[in-house]
Amino acid sequence: MRTSFDEMYATDTQPRRHYETYARWLQAQALEDMRTCRAEAEVIFRRVGITFAVYGDKDAGEGTERLIPFDLIPRVIPAHEWREMEAGLRQRVTALNRFIHDIYHEQEILKAGLIPAEQILRNAQFRPEMMGVDVPNNIYSHIAGVDIVRAGNADGSGSYYVLEDNLRVPSGVSYMLEDRKMMMRLFPDLFSQHRIAPVAHYPDLLLETLRSVSPKGINEPTAVVLTPGMYNSAYFEHAFLAQQMGVELVEGQDLFVKDRIVYMRTTCGPRRVDVIYRRLDDDFLDPLVFRKDSTLGCAGLVDAYKAGNVTLANAIGTGIADDKSIYPFVPKMIEFYLGEKPILNNVPTYQCRNPDELAYVLAHLAELVVKEVHGAGGYGMLVGPAATAQEVEDFRAHLLAHPANYIAQPTLSLSTCPTYVESGIAPRHIDLRPFVLSGTEVQMVPGGLTRVALKEGSLVVNSSQGGGTKDTWVLEGGA
Repeated sequence: MRTSFDEMYATDTQPRRHYETYARWLQAQALEDMRTCRAEAEVIFRRVGITFAVYGDKDAGEGTERLIPFDLIPRVIPAHEWREMEAGLRQRVTALNRFIHDIYHEQEILKAGLIPAEQILRNAQFRPEMMGVDVPNNIYSHIAGVDIVRAGNADGSGSYYVLEDNLRVPSGVSYMLEDRKMMMRLFPDLFSQHRIAPVAHYPDLLLETLRSVSPKGINEPTAVVLTPGMYNSAYFEHAFLAQQMGVELVEGQDLFVKDRIVYMRTTCGPRRVDVIYRRLDDDFLDPLVFRKDSTLGCAGLVDAYKAGNVTLANAIGTGIADDKSIYPFVPKMIEFYLGEKPILNNVPTYQCRNPDELAYVLAHLAELVVKEVHGAGGYGMLVGPAATAQEVEDFRAHLLAHPANYIAQPTLSLSTCPTYVESGIAPRHIDLRPFVLSGTEVQMVPGGLTRVALKEGSLVVNSSQGGGTKDTWVLEGGA
C-alpha cells in the first residue's frame, strides 16, 4: 500500500506521463548491467576526487574522505511543474533579500510588528556590524540553496513545500553538475530520447552573478573563491567551482588588505580582488572583527567591505534569514515586501519559544520532527516516528531546558523515487535543492540537486547521514 507520493508511478504499474519513456527504458535493463554502471560511476567519482569529509569519522578504514553515493535513476520534473517552482523561488529569494536589507537598515518589518524584535536583535546570526552598511544592488544572498520537498495529499496528488532556506554558504551544486555528466556518460541514449534542460552553464551564470555585484567603477572585476582549506568537507566543490569559472581559489593567507583594498598575492605581485565568493562562515572572515583566533580569514577584510571596495558573496549577516526560527515568517515577508501571496508554501511550523506551541509539541513529540534553529546537516534533530521511547524522552529534556532553540514540524511523508539499492530497485525518500543566483537579476538553471535517503524508510537525506544524490531532469516543452 502506498503511503507517500511516488514521483515515477501513478499506480503500482502505471508510470506518470513525464516518466513513460524512461520507465519503458528502465524495464528493459538487466539489473546486472545497472550494477556494472554503478561500479563504473563509483570508480570515476573516486578518480576525479568527488568526495566530502566526515570530521572525526574513521569507520571502515576510510579515514575522513567518503564518496556521496550516486544513484542511477533520475528524478524527472515536468516543465509545467518547474515553471511554477521557478516562479516561487524567484519570489521567495527576492523577499528574503529585501528582508535582510531591511533588518540592517530601517527595520520596517519589526516596526510593523510582524516579527518579534527580540527574535532578530538577540539572534546569534544577527550581525550588528552590518547596520547601515550598503551592498551592491541591495543583494545579500547571491547564492541561495532552497530545500524543497513534495508531500502526498489524500487525493493521491502531491504538493511542494519549502523545507528550509540556505543563504550563507549553501553547498552541493558541484554534485548536481557531476551527476549530470555521469548520466550523459553512462546512458547517452537516454538524452536522445528526452528533451532535458541543460545545467552545465551554471558556472557561467555564477561568474556573471559575481561580476554583476562588483564595487562601483570596476570595469573588469577580479573574482576569487575563498576556501577554509583542503580539510573542509566541501573543499572539492570550492576547487571545482573556481576551476569551472576560471578564477583563483584562495585561502585567507593568500589575501591582504592595504588602504582598505583587498589584494591577493601572486607570482607576479599583488593583484586587487573585487569580489570574493567566500565559502567560510562570518565568524572566521576577519580576526579583527569576529573570532580573534581565526587563521582562515583576512585581517582588515570587513573594513574594506564596509568601505565598498570589495563585495562578499554571500554578504555578512545573511544567516539571520536562514535561521530556522525565522523560517516561519517568510510567507509574511513575501506579503510585506512584495504585496503577493506565496507561490511556494512553508511546512506548518511550531515555534517552541511560544508556551502554547511548546505545550502542543511536548504532547506530540513522538509524531513530530523537532529541529535546532541553528542546526544543519541532519544533526540536532528528533524524527519522532523513527525514534525510540528513550530517545523521545531524552530529547524532551533538551527541549524543556532550551525551548527557544527548537522548532517542530509535522512528519511529512516525503515523496519517493525508485532508487537502485543492493536488493534491486526500491522507493526511497527524496528532496530537491535548486540553486538561485541573485545579481542584477535572479537566475537559476533548471533543476537542482536531488538528495535521496538510501536507508529504507529514512527521511534524512543529508550526505553526512548516509544520503545519496540523483540527477535531476527538467523536461523542456509543454510536458
